[in-house]
Amino acid sequence: MAKHHSPRFLKIVEEAKSRVRELTVADVKAKLDRGDRFLLIDVREESEWNKDHLPGAVHLGKGILERDVEERAPDTGAEIVLYCGGGFRSALAADNLQKMGYTNVWSMDGGHRGWKEKGYPLASE
Repeated sequence: MAKHHSPRFLKIVEEAKSRVRELTVADVKAKLDRGDRFLLIDVREESEWNKDHLPGAVHLGKGILERDVEERAPDTGAEIVLYCGGGFRSALAADNLQKMGYTNVWSMDGGHRGWKEKGYPLASE
């Protein structure tokens, strides 16, 4: 079930989405199925990650992403796909990574919820 979001939050998400590129859930699934090389980052809270997450993803919650991303992706040209619960926090995170100089960043529209609704596999390690 989607959460009710405040108008101010939705406004900053809308602004971020105007500046970032997005992939659909099906696009990301196809990239994984093809074996494309990219860094898949789950920016949700740790409690959300612990329940389940996309296969092959790494966890860098939105609260620490900007601080720790360079350890995982020192190359600012590396392809990075971010996802969250529905695609809002990942858009905000992608916007910030672009501000940090990352040039090949995507936000997965639909997020974990969209992935799960399609019946795609999830991991819980």
